[in-house]
Amino acid sequence: MTASIPTIPLLIGGKFVQSSTTQWRDVVNPATQEVLARVPLATAEELAQAVAAAKAAFPAWRKTPIGTRARIFLKYQQLIRDNIKSLAALLTAEQGKTLADAEGDVFRGLEVVEHAAAIGNLQLGELANNVATGVDTYTLLQPLGVCAGITPFNFPAMIPLWMFPMAIACGNTFVLKPSEQDPMVTMRLVELAIEAGIPNGVLNVVHGAAEVVDAICDHPDIKAVSFVGSTRVGTHVYNRASLNGKRVQCMMGAKNHAIVLPDANKEQTLNAIAGAAFGAAGQRCMALPVVLLVGEAQQWIPELVAKAQTLKVSSGTEPGTDVGPVISCAARERIESLIERGVADGATLELDGRKPVVPGYEQGNFVGPTIFSGVRPGMAIYDQEIFGPVLSIVAAKDIDEAIEFINANPNGNGTAIFTQSGAAARRFQEDIDVGQVGINVPIPVPVPMFSFTGSRASKLGDLGPYGKQVVMFYTQTKTVTARWFDDSTVAQGVNTTISLK
Repeated sequence: MTASIPTIPLLIGGKFVQSSTTQWRDVVNPATQEVLARVPLATAEELAQAVAAAKAAFPAWRKTPIGTRARIFLKYQQLIRDNIKSLAALLTAEQGKTLADAEGDVFRGLEVVEHAAAIGNLQLGELANNVATGVDTYTLLQPLGVCAGITPFNFPAMIPLWMFPMAIACGNTFVLKPSEQDPMVTMRLVELAIEAGIPNGVLNVVHGAAEVVDAICDHPDIKAVSFVGSTRVGTHVYNRASLNGKRVQCMMGAKNHAIVLPDANKEQTLNAIAGAAFGAAGQRCMALPVVLLVGEAQQWIPELVAKAQTLKVSSGTEPGTDVGPVISCAARERIESLIERGVADGATLELDGRKPVVPGYEQGNFVGPTIFSGVRPGMAIYDQEIFGPVLSIVAAKDIDEAIEFINANPNGNGTAIFTQSGAAARRFQEDIDVGQVGINVPIPVPVPMFSFTGSRASKLGDLGPYGKQVVMFYTQTKTVTARWFDDSTVAQGVNTTISLK
């Protein structure tokens, strides 16, 4: 390997160590194709060492006072705040987001760290006094043991911060596998977590691809696995880890829809659609790739196209950039091929974003905002998750048809409605079969007091990441029924029934 290109370490037992693997992958700036670093595909032995370190650290960490755990995350959130600009710059270099969007990526993760600092209020059990004579029943929310997280390329700061802070705050230890495409900002966040005081072995990091994912699913000492990524991989993780007796939560792919009613505020709605469809180059599981224009709102297509044409496509570091590059050459080629398929399938290409001219970044993986109208199920651009800046427009005669159309799609990650009618909005939130609903909000990702609640084919597992749900995911409920006697207690004799008296 070239000595001038840095290598990404593993974190095992509190030490950053170089992998002994012979398999490495380049971390590439998607705007320039510059190789920024090389990441190892860890060996089976290295994963085993990371799990062993986490298992060894668990007995002491689970006994650590909850206030001590909380104070670590109070310090950690301040370290993230102090370094948010440099974290965003690192994220932009390896992932391609604009600096503003990268900072938002870090900030949404920071919100979960702040929530983890309130673990003393979240990890509370319940108590009922005198359920029978002198008998109390109460519950304890106790940590599981070693937990693991597998994160995607599109949110290399936010999603790791969804996972390990809440798991560790609950008293577990953790093994993190970041995306091998952009692990640099994740590792910087891990460094800050160690600086904040997370003890040796409580947080460990291994890098890798499919083999490491399978090894995590199979390892007998890992009690729970959290995954965010594609439906294909997520389904595999869920099935494999579940068969091995683990708790699993998998947040997966999506095909999010929005309904636009004719009474919606036009300018605000068009701005919202353009931002949600083309922001982050469409590489969000909560992006907005499908819009149903109801009735007269179908006349807004030219204005939506005009809005999209004003967006600047360039490197995320360039001032005023709205749409950065997609993550890889392969991703760009796939998006371009799906646009070609859309034309072949009979959709109307209202705006073609293929091969935009980006001065100074001719080697970048750029796709500009692309809009199709006349889209229907059965077309590849509708049936597949494109994960690029491609918006499909579907015509609907009324809200009933629009709701029925959305509910027929197998995915249920997010949806939205744009209207000024409270009655229409209330009906939509009641009748739509999707986990996360926005009302005049195009990307309804909840704040950490709540939990991410995708549904149907977009989610496997009952409990979502962060919020109250994730405390239940990362803990086991132990129910205790207790009676104490003293010398003045009158003996009641032998009771051979199941009831308490």
